[in-house]
Amino acid sequence: QVQLVESGGGLVQAGGSLRLSCAASGRMMTWFDMGWFRQAPGKEREFVAAIKWGGGSPLYAESVNGRFTISRDNGKNTVYLQMNSLKTEDTAVYYCATDRTVDPLSRIVAAYEYWGQGTQVTVSS
Repeated sequence: QVQLVESGGGLVQAGGSLRLSCAASGRMMTWFDMGWFRQAPGKEREFVAAIKWGGGSPLYAESVNGRFTISRDNGKNTVYLQMNSLKTEDTAVYYCATDRTVDPLSRIVAAYEYWGQGTQVTVSS
């Protein structure tokens, strides 16, 4: 069993930055995918970024590549999403999730088993 708790959301002006955190509890293994997803009102949940718990090259959605950075601190059992140059279209509830299967990093919502409760990010113009 894995439990995930996100924090760090808030209101920020366009062009600003926020850092989201995802605290994980339970037995974490190096092959677990740690993903960030987001869901805006009236839209489907979409992939943002992912990284293996054990590290390695991350994966990003095209819409955030170059602006967002995913990282993890295994000592703190935490995954981060640093978001820079925020745009109004980044406004959404952001979720942390984990996929325990042994396979390449996934962008697919259905591949992820455990989800946090989400944290709201609002970017004003």
